[in-house]
Amino acid sequence: MSDGLIVALDGDLWILNKPAGLLVHPGQDPSLPDLMAAAIAAGAPPGLAPCHRLDLETSGLVLASPDPALRGQIGRWLAEGQVVKRYRALVHGRTHKKGTVSRALPDERRGRALTATTRFRRLEWLGPFTLVSARPETGRKHQIRRHLQSIGHAIIGDVRYPPKHPRNVPAFPGRLWLHAASIELPDRRFFEAPLAPELAAHLSVLRALNPAP
Repeated sequence: MSDGLIVALDGDLWILNKPAGLLVHPGQDPSLPDLMAAAIAAGAPPGLAPCHRLDLETSGLVLASPDPALRGQIGRWLAEGQVVKRYRALVHGRTHKKGTVSRALPDERRGRALTATTRFRRLEWLGPFTLVSARPETGRKHQIRRHLQSIGHAIIGDVRYPPKHPRNVPAFPGRLWLHAASIELPDRRFFEAPLAPELAAHLSVLRALNPAP
């Protein structure tokens, strides 16, 4: 599990590449492994804690630190919208070249809808599917997943926000096709994480089945 888990170290900031199926925070269910324990086992210091969240089913970049002040600073940057996060997602259907989804999303905890904006850009058509780069400008729960589903382009493997008309997915990797690919902080530090191996392998299959003209 530790292979490729730690991407880089920048002072007290640990840059991690979370596999799908790991909790970011330790959970109440001890049977579910968590990223912080895995990182500490791989050489990170005790007291390491995440600076932000990432869904259980999603792979990719997570910033963590044992320093509460640093975690607080990054948390403030995130709350102020100063952190640029980009994701890779494979979605059902063939999207436009680019687009913006500005649609309020209900928030159960607050009991009301909150404004939310996601920008996306098409990277590649792969038969009836599209590989996109998605940038959430706000940080609502499951924002990318909900927004892409709302415009008819649900993410492959998303059982919570499924497509209206599911398609058979050749060589389906058995997980949510969403990966946190890069993070840029307002001080211009930039980090990226390679695509999870199972997603990279799936792209290779789809490209072989749908060669570029």
